[in-house]
Formats: sequence, C-alpha cells, structure tokens
Amino acid sequence: MTTPLRIITANLNGIRSAETKGFFGWLVQQGAAAVCVQELKAQITDLKEGMIVPSGSSLIGEFAHAQKKGYSGVGLYLDRNRFSDIETERGFGVAEFDDEGRMIETRFTAGGMKIALVSLYLPSGSSGDHRQASKFRFLEAFIPHLQKLRDCGREILLCGDWNIAHREIDLKNWRSNQKNSGFLPEERDWLSGVFDRLGYVDVYRRLHPDATDACYTWWSNRGQARANNVGWRIDYQIATPALAACATRASIYKDAWFSDHAPLTIDYELPDA
Repeated sequence: MTTPLRIITANLNGIRSAETKGFFGWLVQQGAAAVCVQELKAQITDLKEGMIVPSGSSLIGEFAHAQKKGYSGVGLYLDRNRFSDIETERGFGVAEFDDEGRMIETRFTAGGMKIALVSLYLPSGSSGDHRQASKFRFLEAFIPHLQKLRDCGREILLCGDWNIAHREIDLKNWRSNQKNSGFLPEERDWLSGVFDRLGYVDVYRRLHPDATDACYTWWSNRGQARANNVGWRIDYQIATPALAACATRASIYKDAWFSDHAPLTIDYELPDA
C-alpha cells in the first residue's frame, strides 16, 4: 500500500497579484497535500482570508523583515489532515538572507516517511553586480545547511525558485546566456555539486531526463518571450534519493498565467508505515 502525495511549487511574483489572476481558484482544484510558494512580496497583514486559508489548507509564511517590506517572502500551504507531527523552522541561520524571507521548512510524517519540506527562494543576480555577489554569498552559505538537512534522518524535499538553469537543455537560448546570471558556470557547477556531491536528485529530470521546450518554468516579461516559449527551467523539486524514487508524475501548468513563472506539480507515492 502507498500514500499519494501531491506537491506543488510556484513563484507567485506577488501573492496579491497572483490572487487577482486566479491562482487560488486554480489551486483549490488541484488536490495538493502541500504547496510551496515564493516571492510573496507582502506581509501577513496584507493578505485576504482566502490567501491565508484556501480550501482548508493554511499558510505558514516567512515574510521579509520590516526593513524589506514588500520583498521576497516564502510560504507553505499544508492540508494538515494528511500529516502528523508537524513542526516548522524559519530561515537557515544566516541573517543577511533570513531577513529577506528566503526559506521556510516544515517537518511532518506522511505515510511511512518522515519528511522535511522546504520552500526556498534563491537570490537573483540579474539586477547588478551587487546582487550577483549576494547570490554567490548565499550559495556558499547554503551548502552547509544542505548537508545538515541531508544528514538529519528525514527525507528532504526542497521546492522553489533556485534562479539557476542547470544544463543547456534547461533554457532556450543557452549560448547567448553563458555570461548572464542564472546560467553562469559557477552557478551551474554549484548546482551540479548539490546533485553529484551531496546526493540530491532533480525530481523533474528523473522523470523527464530529455525534455527541452516543455520543461521551462519562467519567461522574461520582455519582448515576446512567453509567446515564443523562450524560457528557462529555474523552478525545481529537489529531493533525497528515496523520496525522489517515489515520484510518479510531473507537470508544468501553462494553461493560465498567474505569474512570470508556471507552477510545477509532482505526484509521489509514499510507502505506508
């Protein structure tokens, strides 16, 4: 016997904007057990009730601190009836990035697995050298936390906007982007290390190892990038091997546009206790 677990990750590029574009109406039809959201661009006091408790799931949020209101922010929606032993931890102990609201972790038991689910929003370096430097500091600081998670005795699932396209097949115009943030050799090598040295698994690529145009999750607002599917795959579900092996189906929802990102849904079948 197995326990089904549907997980969605979505960068909303503003939770209030996504709400006006129908995100929550779509979400309540998905039957997800957990939903990871990023780039909320809000504080809890800015949100309507339907954004906090949609269809019985409740938001666990980590918002940017007061000096960064309206910036970044991540959250998790959990259907608490499907989990037990729920605990939450915010941030990863580095003030520069915790102040920006870039990570929230919830731990629970589902089926026969103890799981730590993380909603994660890595910095973008596209707005200038100072932000790229901040991104590199994040990457260096986050590796010890990834090691700590891997060794914590739970299965790990890190969902979110990693702001890195890993391989050439993960973006349309890879040749012209080799010197641009999000596809720099140093960033790609770092992500390779997450997989090859730390042992995490890119769940979408496990299910769709060769997908190209269908794999994109983000499109620039410039020009006709979306209309021409000139996209990047920068939103991931990255898991420890045993949990990744439970994945059965992955899909990217492109029929409606709630954001400049598309939601990534992955279904898992967990072994029962």
